[in-house]
Amino acid sequence: MITLLEAQKQLQDDLQIGVIDEFRKNNFLLDNLTFDDVVSPTGGGATMTYSYLRLTTQPTAQFRAINSEYTPQEVTKDKYYADLKVFGGSFQIDRIIANLGGAAKEVTLQMQQKIKAAQALFNDTVINGDSGTDANAFDGLEKALTGSSTEDIPTDVIDLSTSAAVDANYKYFLDALDEFLMGLDGQPTFIAGNVKLIAKIRACARRAGTYQTTKNDFGQNVESYNNIPLVDLGAKSGSNDPVVSTQAAKLADGTTVNPNAGQTSLYAARLAMDGLHGISMAGQPPIKTWLPDFTTSGAVKTGEVEMVAAIALEATKAAGVMRKIKVQ
Repeated sequence: MITLLEAQKQLQDDLQIGVIDEFRKNNFLLDNLTFDDVVSPTGGGATMTYSYLRLTTQPTAQFRAINSEYTPQEVTKDKYYADLKVFGGSFQIDRIIANLGGAAKEVTLQMQQKIKAAQALFNDTVINGDSGTDANAFDGLEKALTGSSTEDIPTDVIDLSTSAAVDANYKYFLDALDEFLMGLDGQPTFIAGNVKLIAKIRACARRAGTYQTTKNDFGQNVESYNNIPLVDLGAKSGSNDPVVSTQAAKLADGTTVNPNAGQTSLYAARLAMDGLHGISMAGQPPIKTWLPDFTTSGAVKTGEVEMVAAIALEATKAAGVMRKIKVQ
Protein backbone atom coordinates (compact mmCIF):
# COMPACT_ATOMS: atom_id res chain seq x y z
CA MET A 1 0.00 0.00 0.00
CA ILE A 2 1.42 3.35 -1.01
CA THR A 3 0.38 6.96 -1.54
CA LEU A 4 1.96 9.24 -4.13
CA LEU A 5 3.70 11.06 -1.28
CA GLU A 6 5.30 7.80 -0.12
CA ALA A 7 6.19 6.87 -3.70
CA GLN A 8 7.83 10.27 -4.06
CA LYS A 9 10.01 9.67 -0.98
CA GLN A 10 11.37 6.43 -2.46
CA LEU A 11 12.63 8.07 -5.66
CA GLN A 12 16.13 9.40 -6.23
CA ASP A 13 15.49 11.17 -9.53
CA ASP A 14 14.70 14.86 -8.95
CA LEU A 15 12.64 15.00 -12.14
CA GLN A 16 10.41 12.08 -11.13
CA ILE A 17 10.00 13.61 -7.67
CA GLY A 18 8.94 16.90 -9.23
CA VAL A 19 6.49 15.18 -11.57
CA ILE A 20 4.76 13.31 -8.73
CA ASP A 21 4.67 16.60 -6.82
CA GLU A 22 2.83 18.17 -9.75
CA PHE A 23 0.36 15.26 -9.87
CA ARG A 24 -0.43 15.79 -6.18
CA LYS A 25 -0.86 19.57 -6.46
CA ASN A 26 -4.39 20.82 -7.09
CA ASN A 27 -5.77 17.27 -7.11
CA PHE A 28 -7.32 16.07 -3.87
CA LEU A 29 -7.90 12.53 -5.09
CA LEU A 30 -4.35 11.87 -6.25
CA ASP A 31 -2.92 13.50 -3.12
CA ASN A 32 -5.03 11.39 -0.73
CA LEU A 33 -5.69 8.12 -2.54
CA THR A 34 -3.88 5.01 -1.28
CA PHE A 35 -2.73 2.61 -4.00
CA ASP A 36 -2.61 -1.12 -3.45
CA ASP A 37 0.55 -1.89 -5.45
CA VAL A 38 0.08 -5.62 -5.85
CA VAL A 39 -0.86 -6.14 -9.48
CA SER A 40 1.70 -8.13 -11.46
CA PRO A 41 1.41 -8.64 -15.22
CA THR A 42 0.80 -12.28 -16.08
CA GLY A 43 0.24 -14.21 -19.26
CA GLY A 44 3.20 -12.62 -20.99
CA GLY A 45 2.25 -9.15 -19.78
CA ALA A 46 -1.20 -9.21 -21.38
CA THR A 47 -3.22 -9.14 -18.15
CA MET A 48 -3.12 -6.61 -15.32
CA THR A 49 -6.21 -7.54 -13.31
CA TYR A 50 -6.99 -6.89 -9.65
CA SER A 51 -9.71 -9.07 -8.10
CA TYR A 52 -11.48 -8.23 -4.86
CA LEU A 53 -14.64 -8.95 -2.86
CA ARG A 54 -17.10 -6.05 -2.44
CA LEU A 55 -19.36 -6.19 0.62
CA THR A 56 -22.94 -5.51 -0.43
CA THR A 57 -24.86 -6.13 2.83
CA GLN A 58 -24.30 -5.47 6.54
CA PRO A 59 -23.86 -8.05 9.35
CA THR A 60 -26.70 -8.61 11.83
CA ALA A 61 -26.82 -9.55 15.52
CA GLN A 62 -29.68 -10.84 17.70
CA PHE A 63 -30.72 -12.00 21.14
CA ARG A 64 -31.28 -15.69 21.77
CA ALA A 65 -33.09 -17.71 24.38
CA ILE A 66 -31.27 -20.19 26.61
CA ASN A 67 -30.86 -23.57 24.90
CA SER A 68 -31.52 -22.05 21.48
CA GLU A 69 -29.22 -21.18 18.62
CA TYR A 70 -28.65 -17.97 16.73
CA THR A 71 -30.14 -17.72 13.26
CA PRO A 72 -27.12 -17.89 10.95
CA GLN A 73 -26.50 -14.83 8.78
CA GLU A 74 -23.58 -13.96 6.60
CA VAL A 75 -22.71 -10.72 4.88
CA THR A 76 -23.18 -10.77 1.13
CA LYS A 77 -20.13 -10.18 -1.01
CA ASP A 78 -19.64 -10.17 -4.74
CA LYS A 79 -16.42 -10.74 -6.64
CA TYR A 80 -15.27 -7.83 -8.77
CA TYR A 81 -12.37 -7.29 -11.12
CA ALA A 82 -10.55 -4.07 -11.96
CA ASP A 83 -8.05 -3.87 -14.78
CA LEU A 84 -5.14 -1.47 -14.54
CA LYS A 85 -5.26 1.10 -17.31
CA VAL A 86 -2.51 3.15 -18.92
CA PHE A 87 -3.04 6.87 -19.50
CA GLY A 88 -1.00 10.02 -20.01
CA GLY A 89 0.32 11.84 -23.05
CA SER A 90 3.30 12.84 -25.15
CA PHE A 91 4.70 16.05 -26.59
CA GLN A 92 7.34 16.89 -29.19
CA ILE A 93 9.96 19.64 -29.33
CA ASP A 94 12.16 20.56 -32.27
CA ARG A 95 15.91 20.48 -31.54
CA ILE A 96 16.20 24.05 -32.87
CA ILE A 97 14.46 25.25 -29.71
CA ALA A 98 17.10 23.41 -27.70
CA ASN A 99 19.87 25.03 -29.72
CA LEU A 100 18.39 28.44 -28.94
CA GLY A 101 18.61 27.70 -25.22
CA GLY A 102 14.89 27.27 -24.62
CA ALA A 103 14.72 23.51 -24.15
CA ALA A 104 14.42 23.40 -20.36
CA LYS A 105 11.67 26.01 -20.25
CA GLU A 106 9.71 24.40 -23.09
CA VAL A 107 10.07 20.89 -21.65
CA THR A 108 8.87 22.14 -18.25
CA LEU A 109 5.87 23.87 -19.80
CA GLN A 110 4.85 20.88 -21.90
CA MET A 111 5.37 18.46 -19.01
CA GLN A 112 3.23 20.56 -16.66
CA GLN A 113 0.43 20.76 -19.21
CA LYS A 114 0.48 16.99 -19.83
CA ILE A 115 0.32 16.40 -16.06
CA LYS A 116 -2.63 18.78 -15.83
CA ALA A 117 -4.41 16.86 -18.61
CA ALA A 118 -3.66 13.49 -16.97
CA GLN A 119 -5.03 14.77 -13.64
CA ALA A 120 -8.23 15.87 -15.37
CA LEU A 121 -8.57 12.53 -17.15
CA PHE A 122 -8.11 10.66 -13.87
CA ASN A 123 -10.80 12.71 -12.08
CA ASP A 124 -13.16 12.25 -15.01
CA THR A 125 -12.63 8.48 -15.07
CA VAL A 126 -12.99 8.10 -11.28
CA ILE A 127 -16.53 9.44 -11.72
CA ASN A 128 -17.58 8.62 -15.29
CA GLY A 129 -15.30 5.77 -16.37
CA ASP A 130 -17.02 2.87 -18.13
CA SER A 131 -14.94 0.07 -19.63
CA GLY A 132 -18.02 -1.04 -21.55
CA THR A 133 -17.97 2.24 -23.47
CA ASP A 134 -14.19 2.70 -23.61
CA ALA A 135 -12.21 -0.51 -23.21
CA ASN A 136 -9.07 1.49 -22.42
CA ALA A 137 -10.64 3.15 -19.34
CA PHE A 138 -11.31 1.81 -15.84
CA ASP A 139 -14.79 1.83 -14.28
CA GLY A 140 -15.79 4.80 -12.15
CA LEU A 141 -18.16 5.57 -9.29
CA GLU A 142 -21.14 6.46 -11.47
CA LYS A 143 -21.21 2.91 -12.84
CA ALA A 144 -20.73 1.36 -9.40
CA LEU A 145 -23.31 3.48 -7.56
CA THR A 146 -26.20 3.71 -10.03
CA GLY A 147 -28.99 1.55 -8.65
CA SER A 148 -27.10 0.81 -5.41
CA SER A 149 -28.31 1.36 -1.82
CA THR A 150 -26.19 4.54 -1.60
CA GLU A 151 -27.71 6.24 -4.63
CA ASP A 152 -29.90 8.86 -2.94
CA ILE A 153 -32.65 10.29 -5.16
CA PRO A 154 -34.74 12.83 -3.19
CA THR A 155 -38.48 12.88 -3.81
CA ASP A 156 -38.36 16.57 -4.66
CA VAL A 157 -35.67 18.64 -6.34
CA ILE A 158 -33.55 20.61 -3.85
CA ASP A 159 -33.41 24.12 -5.29
CA LEU A 160 -30.19 26.04 -4.60
CA SER A 161 -30.17 27.87 -7.92
CA THR A 162 -30.26 31.43 -6.53
CA SER A 163 -29.26 33.26 -3.37
CA ALA A 164 -32.93 33.51 -2.41
CA ALA A 165 -33.36 29.77 -3.00
CA VAL A 166 -30.33 29.05 -0.81
CA ASP A 167 -31.80 31.24 1.95
CA ALA A 168 -35.10 29.35 1.71
CA ASN A 169 -33.73 25.81 1.37
CA TYR A 170 -30.28 25.58 2.98
CA LYS A 171 -31.57 23.98 6.20
CA TYR A 172 -33.52 21.38 4.27
CA PHE A 173 -30.51 20.70 2.01
CA LEU A 174 -28.06 20.30 4.89
CA ASP A 175 -30.48 17.99 6.73
CA ALA A 176 -30.82 15.90 3.57
CA LEU A 177 -27.04 15.94 3.06
CA ASP A 178 -26.39 14.83 6.65
CA GLU A 179 -28.91 12.01 6.27
CA PHE A 180 -27.24 10.93 3.03
CA LEU A 181 -23.76 11.00 4.56
CA MET A 182 -24.91 9.00 7.59
CA GLY A 183 -26.09 6.28 5.20
CA LEU A 184 -22.45 5.53 4.35
CA ASP A 185 -20.34 3.15 6.43
CA GLY A 186 -18.27 5.92 8.04
CA GLN A 187 -17.42 9.58 7.68
CA PRO A 188 -16.44 10.21 4.06
CA THR A 189 -13.02 11.57 3.16
CA PHE A 190 -14.50 14.08 0.73
CA ILE A 191 -17.64 15.55 -0.81
CA ALA A 192 -17.20 16.19 -4.52
CA GLY A 193 -19.02 17.77 -7.43
CA ASN A 194 -18.72 20.51 -10.00
CA VAL A 195 -17.69 24.07 -9.17
CA LYS A 196 -21.29 25.33 -9.04
CA LEU A 197 -22.32 22.66 -6.56
CA ILE A 198 -19.29 23.30 -4.34
CA ALA A 199 -20.16 27.02 -4.33
CA LYS A 200 -23.73 26.19 -3.25
CA ILE A 201 -22.55 23.88 -0.45
CA ARG A 202 -20.17 26.61 0.69
CA ALA A 203 -23.06 29.09 0.77
CA CYS A 204 -25.27 26.72 2.76
CA ALA A 205 -22.47 25.84 5.18
CA ARG A 206 -21.68 29.51 5.80
CA ARG A 207 -25.30 30.23 6.67
CA ALA A 208 -25.28 27.29 9.09
CA GLY A 209 -21.85 28.03 10.58
CA THR A 210 -20.41 24.68 9.47
CA TYR A 211 -17.92 26.00 6.90
CA GLN A 212 -14.19 25.62 7.61
CA THR A 213 -10.92 26.17 5.74
CA THR A 214 -7.52 24.63 6.42
CA LYS A 215 -4.15 24.50 4.62
CA ASN A 216 -2.78 21.43 2.86
CA ASP A 217 0.90 20.48 2.45
CA PHE A 218 1.21 22.88 -0.49
CA GLY A 219 -0.16 25.85 1.45
CA GLN A 220 -3.43 25.78 -0.45
CA ASN A 221 -6.82 26.39 1.15
CA VAL A 222 -9.00 23.30 1.62
CA GLU A 223 -12.68 24.06 2.15
CA SER A 224 -14.70 21.76 4.39
CA TYR A 225 -18.26 21.13 5.52
CA ASN A 226 -18.30 19.73 9.06
CA ASN A 227 -14.60 18.83 8.60
CA ILE A 228 -15.29 16.94 5.36
CA PRO A 229 -13.26 18.47 2.48
CA LEU A 230 -15.20 19.90 -0.45
CA VAL A 231 -13.64 18.88 -3.77
CA ASP A 232 -14.26 20.57 -7.11
CA LEU A 233 -13.55 17.81 -9.64
CA GLY A 234 -12.82 20.39 -12.34
CA ALA A 235 -13.16 20.05 -16.09
CA LYS A 236 -12.57 17.12 -18.41
CA SER A 237 -9.25 16.76 -20.20
CA GLY A 238 -8.95 19.05 -23.20
CA SER A 239 -12.23 20.87 -22.62
CA ASN A 240 -14.14 23.23 -20.34
CA ASP A 241 -16.92 20.70 -19.70
CA PRO A 242 -17.17 19.80 -16.00
CA VAL A 243 -16.44 16.25 -14.88
CA VAL A 244 -19.80 16.25 -13.09
CA SER A 245 -22.29 17.78 -15.50
CA THR A 246 -25.26 20.03 -14.84
CA GLN A 247 -28.23 19.12 -17.00
CA ALA A 248 -28.81 21.46 -19.94
CA ALA A 249 -31.88 23.61 -20.47
CA LYS A 250 -32.82 21.72 -23.66
CA LEU A 251 -32.89 18.03 -24.48
CA ALA A 252 -30.82 16.44 -27.23
CA ASP A 253 -33.12 17.68 -30.01
CA GLY A 254 -32.27 21.26 -29.05
CA THR A 255 -35.88 22.41 -28.86
CA THR A 256 -37.59 20.42 -26.09
CA VAL A 257 -37.30 21.96 -22.63
CA ASN A 258 -35.49 19.67 -20.20
CA PRO A 259 -37.61 19.24 -17.04
CA ASN A 260 -34.44 18.43 -15.08
CA ALA A 261 -32.51 21.49 -16.27
CA GLY A 262 -29.96 22.84 -13.82
CA GLN A 263 -29.75 19.64 -11.75
CA THR A 264 -26.49 17.97 -10.79
CA SER A 265 -25.18 15.22 -8.49
CA LEU A 266 -23.00 15.13 -5.38
CA TYR A 267 -20.49 12.34 -4.68
CA ALA A 268 -18.95 11.27 -1.39
CA ALA A 269 -16.52 8.48 -0.59
CA ARG A 270 -14.38 7.11 2.21
CA LEU A 271 -10.80 6.63 1.02
CA ALA A 272 -9.37 3.51 2.68
CA MET A 273 -8.19 0.04 1.82
CA ASP A 274 -11.60 -1.30 2.90
CA GLY A 275 -13.37 1.54 1.08
CA LEU A 276 -12.35 3.35 -2.10
CA HIS A 277 -8.68 3.01 -3.02
CA GLY A 278 -6.37 2.99 -6.00
CA ILE A 279 -4.51 0.05 -7.51
CA SER A 280 -1.13 0.03 -9.24
CA MET A 281 1.60 -2.32 -10.41
CA ALA A 282 3.71 -4.12 -7.84
CA GLY A 283 7.15 -2.70 -7.19
CA GLN A 284 6.80 0.21 -9.62
CA PRO A 285 5.87 3.87 -9.10
CA PRO A 286 2.40 4.65 -10.51
CA ILE A 287 3.81 7.57 -12.54
CA LYS A 288 6.72 7.61 -14.98
CA THR A 289 8.24 10.17 -17.36
CA TRP A 290 10.48 10.13 -20.40
CA LEU A 291 12.31 13.33 -21.37
CA PRO A 292 13.26 14.38 -24.91
CA ASP A 293 16.87 13.36 -25.68
CA PHE A 294 18.49 16.21 -27.61
CA THR A 295 21.86 14.42 -27.77
CA THR A 296 20.80 11.92 -30.43
CA SER A 297 19.99 12.34 -34.13
CA GLY A 298 16.55 13.32 -35.31
CA ALA A 299 15.00 16.77 -35.61
CA VAL A 300 11.97 16.32 -33.35
CA LYS A 301 12.24 14.83 -29.86
CA THR A 302 9.45 13.27 -27.83
CA GLY A 303 8.66 13.45 -24.12
CA GLU A 304 6.02 11.41 -22.31
CA VAL A 305 4.12 11.31 -19.02
CA GLU A 306 2.33 8.10 -18.09
CA MET A 307 0.37 6.64 -15.18
CA VAL A 308 -0.77 3.04 -14.70
CA ALA A 309 -3.65 2.81 -12.26
CA ALA A 310 -7.34 2.16 -11.59
CA ILE A 311 -9.70 2.32 -8.59
CA ALA A 312 -11.48 -0.32 -6.51
CA LEU A 313 -14.56 0.14 -4.33
CA GLU A 314 -14.28 -2.54 -1.66
CA ALA A 315 -17.63 -1.80 0.03
CA THR A 316 -20.75 -0.43 -1.63
CA LYS A 317 -21.55 1.77 1.38
CA ALA A 318 -18.10 3.36 1.33
CA ALA A 319 -19.29 5.70 -1.44
CA GLY A 320 -22.55 7.32 -2.46
CA VAL A 321 -24.19 9.75 -4.86
CA MET A 322 -26.94 12.30 -4.12
CA ARG A 323 -29.11 13.40 -7.06
CA LYS A 324 -31.58 16.18 -7.95
CA ILE A 325 -29.69 19.21 -6.62
CA LYS A 326 -30.60 22.27 -8.69
CA VAL A 327 -27.64 24.68 -8.94
CA GLN A 328 -28.68 26.92 -11.85
